[in-house]
Amino acid sequence: MTPSTRAVGVPEGAWHEPDRFAEIYDEYFPQIYRYVAARLGRDAAADIAAETFLDAYRNRDRFDPARGALRPWLYGIATNLVGQHRRTENRRMAAIARLGAGAVAAGHEERVVERLTAEGMRPRLAAAVAALAEGDRDVLLLVAVGGLGYEEVAAALGIPGGTVGSRMNRARRKVREALGRIDHADEVESHG
Repeated sequence: MTPSTRAVGVPEGAWHEPDRFAEIYDEYFPQIYRYVAARLGRDAAADIAAETFLDAYRNRDRFDPARGALRPWLYGIATNLVGQHRRTENRRMAAIARLGAGAVAAGHEERVVERLTAEGMRPRLAAAVAALAEGDRDVLLLVAVGGLGYEEVAAALGIPGGTVGSRMNRARRKVREALGRIDHADEVESHG
């Protein structure tokens, strides 16, 4: 691989040679998997992450290295697939919020909730994230979970950089407000 080819994240010839495409898969699958697992849970993550690479390979002629790096393009595909599974994500976030940190896991849904709680996903935070508008949630989670920068998020979602900043600010404000309101409600309950 040449440094210039590496800079955009595409091994030379990888799109047209299945064996070379495996290099892309090997390099990026763990990142995409973690992102999808945080959004939909581990049970769906392997399938959605694999589907991301299948879609990328099928649509490889649409990728233009001159327009940006491969990583945001793959995250964009993954985010679109997550969007198709949004109802599952919303049910999962609502379950986390309902069950709370001390819930005992018995069934599948409860095991997912317990696993997320153990990973630091607090029920109040989950409820706040679930309440965000779809675009705001996508931006927030691409940054927080995917580790993408604002420019990469813009490329992944096909939106201007300024829109990324606006959505991120709005998401942060709404999450802070939701958590603040809950904290305040807890204080009122404990003092009332």
